[in-house]
Amino acid sequence: MFSFVIEYLSRVYSWKEFGKMKRCDFTKMAGFGLLAILAAGCQSQASEEAILPNVLIILADDLGYGDISCYDTEATNTPNIDRIAAEGVRCTDFYVPTPYCAPSRATLLTGRFPLRHGIVRNPAPDAGINDVGLSADEITLGEVFQESGYATKLIGKWHLGHKKEFFPVKHGFDEYYGILYSNDMRPVQIIENMDTVEYPVDQNLLTQKYTGKAIEFIHKNKDKPFFLHLCHAMPHKPLAASSEFYTPETKADLYADVIRELDWSTGEVINALKELNIMDRTIVIFMSDNGASFGGSNVPLKGKKARNWEGGTRVPFMIRYPEQMHGGTVIQTPCWSPDLFPTLLSMCGINMPENLYVDGEDIVEVLKGNQHVHKAIFTMKGETIMTVRKDAWKMFIEKPVFYKPVDLSTWVDKRAPDGTTIIAPYEQATPAQYPGIKPEKMDGEVFLFNLPNDIAEMNNVSEEYPDVVKALDEEFKKFAASLKED
Repeated sequence: MFSFVIEYLSRVYSWKEFGKMKRCDFTKMAGFGLLAILAAGCQSQASEEAILPNVLIILADDLGYGDISCYDTEATNTPNIDRIAAEGVRCTDFYVPTPYCAPSRATLLTGRFPLRHGIVRNPAPDAGINDVGLSADEITLGEVFQESGYATKLIGKWHLGHKKEFFPVKHGFDEYYGILYSNDMRPVQIIENMDTVEYPVDQNLLTQKYTGKAIEFIHKNKDKPFFLHLCHAMPHKPLAASSEFYTPETKADLYADVIRELDWSTGEVINALKELNIMDRTIVIFMSDNGASFGGSNVPLKGKKARNWEGGTRVPFMIRYPEQMHGGTVIQTPCWSPDLFPTLLSMCGINMPENLYVDGEDIVEVLKGNQHVHKAIFTMKGETIMTVRKDAWKMFIEKPVFYKPVDLSTWVDKRAPDGTTIIAPYEQATPAQYPGIKPEKMDGEVFLFNLPNDIAEMNNVSEEYPDVVKALDEEFKKFAASLKED
């Protein structure tokens, strides 16, 4: 420390003045120098901590593109969710890699396409699918933030394995609270860290419980950087809302009740950040894991969850962080969930793990509106790549699945509320409430759509644009080759 003081004084005084200094003056100056160095060190440390933003990702389950009012003015009013977009950036063309849960969630956390991280279907305890889970070799956002000194917590749906070796606390999260899989898969039980703490579960209270846990975590970690992944059960079936939002006198409005409570939850979490004066140093993301199923809305898109039409894989996405982005910005450049891994690390000043290949790219400049290009985006189902999107164009690599009518007189939901193992309102959505434009049968061998001109994928223009078909096919082959090399 003495040498640092000498160095500091030598910068303030010339060596000639330094040599003439009396002992008492030297002692005084040395004391001031030491205080200056300590203050500078504290200031430097405080400055370093100040530039580490918190990260909050709110992930809804099966929320459709048209389920919130900043995407569809005819939707249930969602002022709190809309405010994130109004004060931040809203993406109109944001994709997930699969139109269903587990592979999409694994990609969000790893930045890697499902055929790389290995989860291509949903684990399900009541269907005997117990060995599907996120490999210990995969690096998650939780692990990277945890190693960077962040407090980390995942609340809600995990769906990346329900054996103990797959639990969130084994993948970079200090804490976990929630249902490990979909809320219609038995046994519906709440796990806290590694232990079952509630069974059976009254799902009417789920959104409130998850909200309370999120606010509790934020308060506990207000003075240090944190990563909170809040993964709501809603509006995945069974739909359920607390008494403050449930309107039994209008049973057909259960989906709207659920959305209103989801919006309330978002407002409560945002208010907690504001009250603690940490809102503007928190990166806030709101999005869905895939498109809506029965009862929801994918308007103006075609198709639904489990299908690779736009209604299954294009999702609402918004991000707020005024430190780097202007409020009220709307981005039409196609982006996708693998981008979140490198983008969040870039925004937080954290280096990418060495030798890690991710399929996403840093889209900070895209979100700022400074860049308008993005590499090709792919979606898949099962183990098959189904579509490629590049710029204005989307092409089906494999033939799409068209709409097939359901005989409602014989249709039975085997995971419907029963009042004992699945506790939720009995009036649930049915296939009669199709969420998007029905993909009626279309002729053709190759299907190409110009999405800015045809967002509903109604006009196959593959014969008019053979060069585009060829270019997109080359993109697909290049991507498929990279999967074999990884």
